[in-house]
Amino acid sequence: MNPVTRKAAQAATKANVWLYRRTNGRVGGRGMGRLPLLLLTVPGRHSRTPRTVPVAYLDHNGGYLLVGTGMGGSRAIPQWFLNLQAAGKGRIQIGGQEHDVDAHLASNIERDAWWPLIAGRAPHFARWQARTGRSLPVIVLTVRSSSGLAPRPRKIARDVRRTGS
Repeated sequence: MNPVTRKAAQAATKANVWLYRRTNGRVGGRGMGRLPLLLLTVPGRHSRTPRTVPVAYLDHNGGYLLVGTGMGGSRAIPQWFLNLQAAGKGRIQIGGQEHDVDAHLASNIERDAWWPLIAGRAPHFARWQARTGRSLPVIVLTVRSSSGLAPRPRKIARDVRRTGS
């Protein structure tokens, strides 16, 4: 990407993040193909400075699937994806809700099983994959509870409150 295009893309990303945060996703909350966007904050691999970017997602089994597409189907894996993969965790905002998440790279078997769902919901991803000649990687985000453990079923939480534990 040439320097002028890179600066324009960075400015557009900053503007999108600003609008999304100010409106809880009502403005800036949809991407290509009307896919919903979340804001992903993850530290840089080298700088450790938190970076926030809007990323398209698909709901999946109480978590979220993110596809490693570059801008407009670039051949390069995006920096946010590499940063998230290295960190293994991040913070997301969907609408007005924020969550800490764990992230893992989908195995080839998982990715291949999910690809028809992904391509059906986002046909442009399938076109980009064909154009780039590489399999687009997929990361699975799982929301962490405030304790860092998996959320407990609601019934157990009520029982704990009743006993005063």
